[in-house]
Amino acid sequence: MNVYLDNAATTAVAPEVLEAMIPVLRESYGNPSSSHAIGRKTRVIIEQSRRLIAQHLNCHSSCIYFTSGGTEADNLALRGAVRDLGCERIITSEAEHSAVIKTARSLERSHGIQLDLVKHHEDGTVDLDHLEELLVSGPKTIVSIMHANNEVAVVQDIHAIGSLCRDANALFHSDTVQTMCHYTFDLESLPVDFIACSAHKFHGPKGVGFLYIRKGIHLGGQIEGGSQERAVRGGTESTHNIVGLAAAFDLAYAELEEHERHIRHLKAKMAKGLKLLFPDVRFNGQSDEESRLYTVLNVSFPPHPKSGMALFLLDLEGVSCSGGSACSSGATLGSHVLRSLKFHDPERASLRFSFGRFSTDRDIDIALKAIERVFA
Repeated sequence: MNVYLDNAATTAVAPEVLEAMIPVLRESYGNPSSSHAIGRKTRVIIEQSRRLIAQHLNCHSSCIYFTSGGTEADNLALRGAVRDLGCERIITSEAEHSAVIKTARSLERSHGIQLDLVKHHEDGTVDLDHLEELLVSGPKTIVSIMHANNEVAVVQDIHAIGSLCRDANALFHSDTVQTMCHYTFDLESLPVDFIACSAHKFHGPKGVGFLYIRKGIHLGGQIEGGSQERAVRGGTESTHNIVGLAAAFDLAYAELEEHERHIRHLKAKMAKGLKLLFPDVRFNGQSDEESRLYTVLNVSFPPHPKSGMALFLLDLEGVSCSGGSACSSGATLGSHVLRSLKFHDPERASLRFSFGRFSTDRDIDIALKAIERVFA
């Protein structure tokens, strides 16, 4: 039996989401930019979806700009801040998702922007004192710090970070891809200017997400050729995917507390089982603690001759997990997050197990037995 414990990479589309999308694929084929009745009907569907998402986030619907996902949203925020808002400096972290850190380095090379990297404490949280020092002086700045790390589950205090940015008149962008629809957001009170979302992280379809842009901030288009999404994101909107995104939001918010209890139970069960199997097991970023992202457990196994093959051997056992971000698959240097936070140990295999709404107690039991066989 196959066990899927890689939900931080992507999730299975929920049946309720699929059912919401199918009628749109069958019937709502009009171009939402067309002025005729069939096109206008499709436009209404998109705007209803936008309003539904905005209601869940407590923001105005005009602040939601649909994209192809989190990577595009992160790029749009950072590149737009440099191109359109006069930002000459980016403050971020080496532990950020590659969509942020690679974009920042690209802008450093192509536009000559100043790139400053904030320090972390030993537990992986951002050193707010160092961030405040960086913000004391310098050119116009955008700060980009993710809400929760996709590999080691460290959750940052984005309210405190945003407050420091507001005090320093800096913009604040947060990649919230791993926390969207797992935590609630009140964007009327949260001091953030941009946040990113990707539907496939919470049982929606792949290929759709959004960038929230605080009201009053105006970005130009990153993709040229059309005036869609108020000229911020050209290209005909993917109506069925947008409907799927909204349906996934509705489903998540209807069961948010129950979902969190379910996932926390599974994660605690797995952590307890691993501790019984391996007295020397470690959890990178203290990912087993209550304060961490509850969907992710990053495990550092004791040194073993099979450490280098652990991911492959677990796959042969029918257990799907990961060695880090799915966006880094094929990389030979291992996780840049583990290295930057000094959690990397070449003698130990570090594997990420991540849980979703379809994960079960039986999945954990099967995975623990497979892990025991691999590291026997």
